[in-house]
Amino acid sequence: MQRSSKNDYEGEPKIAMPTEQCRIVIEGVSPSVDNGRYAAKTVAGDEIQIGADIFKDGHEKLRAAVLFRPVKRTLPVSTTYCRETPSLSGSVWRESPLTEDVNDRWLGSITCGVCGDWVFTICAWTDVFASWRDELRKKAEANADVSSELLEGANIIEQTLRGIRTPSADASGIAAYAEKIGGNGDRAERIAAALDERLAVLMARHDPRADATLFPLELPLWADRAAARFGSWYEIFVRSQGTDPKAITTFREAEKRLPYISSLGFDVLYLTPIHPIGLAFRRGPNNTDMAGPNDPGSCWAIGGSAGGHTAIHPELGTLADFDHYLIAAKRLGIELALDFAVQCSPDHPWVKEHPDWFKHRPDGSIKYAENPPKKYKDIYPIDFDTKDRDGLYKELLNVALFWILRGVKIFRVDNPHTKPCGFWEWFIFTIHEEHPDVLFLAEAFTRPKRMARLAKIGFTQSYTYFTWRNSRSELESYARELFCTDVHYYLRPNFFANTPDILHAFLQEGGRPAFITRLVLAATMSPTFGIYNGFELCENRPLNSGSEEYLDSEKYQIKVWDWDRPGNIRDAVARINAVRKENPALQFPDNLTILESTCPHIVAFAKIHPEKNNHILVIVNLDPHNTHEGTVGVPESLAGNVNYSAYTVKDLLSDEQYLWHGYWNYVRLDPQSKPAHVLRIEG
Repeated sequence: MQRSSKNDYEGEPKIAMPTEQCRIVIEGVSPSVDNGRYAAKTVAGDEIQIGADIFKDGHEKLRAAVLFRPVKRTLPVSTTYCRETPSLSGSVWRESPLTEDVNDRWLGSITCGVCGDWVFTICAWTDVFASWRDELRKKAEANADVSSELLEGANIIEQTLRGIRTPSADASGIAAYAEKIGGNGDRAERIAAALDERLAVLMARHDPRADATLFPLELPLWADRAAARFGSWYEIFVRSQGTDPKAITTFREAEKRLPYISSLGFDVLYLTPIHPIGLAFRRGPNNTDMAGPNDPGSCWAIGGSAGGHTAIHPELGTLADFDHYLIAAKRLGIELALDFAVQCSPDHPWVKEHPDWFKHRPDGSIKYAENPPKKYKDIYPIDFDTKDRDGLYKELLNVALFWILRGVKIFRVDNPHTKPCGFWEWFIFTIHEEHPDVLFLAEAFTRPKRMARLAKIGFTQSYTYFTWRNSRSELESYARELFCTDVHYYLRPNFFANTPDILHAFLQEGGRPAFITRLVLAATMSPTFGIYNGFELCENRPLNSGSEEYLDSEKYQIKVWDWDRPGNIRDAVARINAVRKENPALQFPDNLTILESTCPHIVAFAKIHPEKNNHILVIVNLDPHNTHEGTVGVPESLAGNVNYSAYTVKDLLSDEQYLWHGYWNYVRLDPQSKPAHVLRIEG
C-alpha cells in the first residue's frame, strides 16, 4: 500500500466548525406523538399542558415560551402527513410563557381556540438582565464593590432601550432607570433601582432575546369539540324500539322513546345500521343459517334493492323521517351517531356496479366474510387492493359526506382494524378539511398496537379492553396506562360497559350488583362511556354457556323490551349521568389517581379538578356477591382546601354524608344495597 506524503499531515486539521454556537438545549418536548409524526389531541377551549427540558451551560438565567398557531396541513398521495413548517419570520404566532419547575423541566399551557390543526414549538433565551440582577444582588448582600456591575447593568438597560423603536411610557421608564443606575448617585439608591421589581417587569417585556433558540420541530396538535372529550352514549336498534315483535319500528314511532333516553341523561344516541338489508343468505334468529320470510336479518348486511349506504331501510321510513328523528333528538339535547360499516350484502348495488371492489375466488364468485369456523355469507368485505382504489375511496367519502350534510357529526366505525390505516388517515383528514367538528369512534377490538395506530392516525375515540378488565389489579393497571401515561395524548377511551356483541361473564353471573358496579366504573373512570340498551334492564342471558353472545340477540331479530322490567337500574343510570354533568372532575381524562385500599376486592381512585375545587373519590366493591370492608387512603394533596383532620364527604349516589379524618378512612360496601361510593369532598 502506498503511503501518504508528509504534506498530507501538515497544517491545521480540516474540521468543519459550526457557523453559530448554540448553547441553549431544548429537548423532551411534550406532548409529542411519535416525535411529531402524529398530532396530540386536545379540545378547543381546553388548556393543554406543554413541557420541555431546557438548560444552558453556566449559571445564567433562562426564559422560555411556547409558540403556537393554527395551520393548514396537506396530505400527499402517500397518505403521510406533511405539515407547513415555515420559519418564524412573517408568521403569526401566539405565545404563552413557560416556567421552570424542577430538574430543568419547564412547564406551561396553551389553549387552542378553534377546532382543527395547530402546531407549537418552544423558544428559549438567556435573560441577560435577570442574570446580571441576580449577580448584583448576591454581591450587594456580601457588601462587595458593585460599581462595575452597576455600569454593566446600565449598558444592558440602554441596549434594551435602543431596541424600543416607538416612544412609549415603557421607554421613558426604562430610560429613567438607566440614568439612575449608571449615574453617580448614592450606592444604595442605585442598587435599589437596579433591583426594583418594576424595572424587572419592563425589561422582561422588552427583552431583545439576542440568543433566542428554537426547538427545530413544529409539533402538531388537533383540537376537537368538547363532545370528543366528554359524553354519555346509548346504543339502540331503531327497529326494536316498539311493542310489536313482528313489525319493524319506524323512525316516527321510535321518536316516542327519545324522552326516555333523554331522562337517563344520555347525550349521544348511537344507531346501529339503518340501511336496507340484503335478502341473500340472510341470517335467522340467534345467527342461524336460514332466515324465515319475516326475519329481518343482520343490519350489518348492508344493501338491497332499495339502495345501499346512503339509503334508509324502507320499513324504517324515509330520509325525511330520519331528518325528523334527528331534529327531535337534537331538541332533547341528544346527538345522533351513525354506524359506518365498510361492507356489503350480496344484494348491495355496488356488487353489480363495481364487482372489482370485491375479492373473487378462482371460480369467479365473490368471497364472503369468514372468521373460521364462522361463515358470514350475508356479508361481502371490500377489497382495498382493488385497481379502482380512487373510485372506491371517493365513494366511501361521499357516503360519509352524504350523512354529514344531513346533520350527522358522529360516526361509530365498524371494525376499522380490518381496513388499511392509510385509507382511514386519508378519509378522516379529507373530511376534517371541511368539517373539523366531525367525530369518529373506532370499534377497535384488536391488538394494542393496532388500536394505538388507529387513534394516532385520526380516530377521535376508541373502544377499549375495559369490558375484560374486572379485577382490581387489571383495572388499576389499565387505568394507569390509559390516563396516566403519554397514551392519553392520542387515545381517548370510550368505556362501553356492554355491546350487542359482548355480554361478559361478570354481567352474566353477577346479577344486578354487577351491572351497577360496571356502570359506576365506566362512567367515572372515563369521561366518555356507553351502554347498549338492555344494560339498564340487567339483560344477562347468554346464547349458551361460555358465550359472550346474547340469547335472542337484536342483531338477528326484532326484540320487544319491557322498559319497566323489575330489578332494572334506570334510576342508577340517570343518577350517575347527572353526577357526571354536575362535576367537572369527571369530564377530563388525565386527572385520575389510584388510591390505596387495604381490601383486594375494593378499588379506589380520585378525580380532581382543582380550578373548580371539585374533588371526587370513587370507591367500588368488585365482588357482586359478597360484602367487603377496608380502609382507603386519601393523600392530603388530593383533599383540596379542607381541614384534613376532619372533613365531610358526600355520596353523590345516595346523598349520605360522612365525616372523614386524615389519610385512612373506613368503608363497607354491600353489593346488594351499596356496591359503590362516588364521594365529593365538601369541606
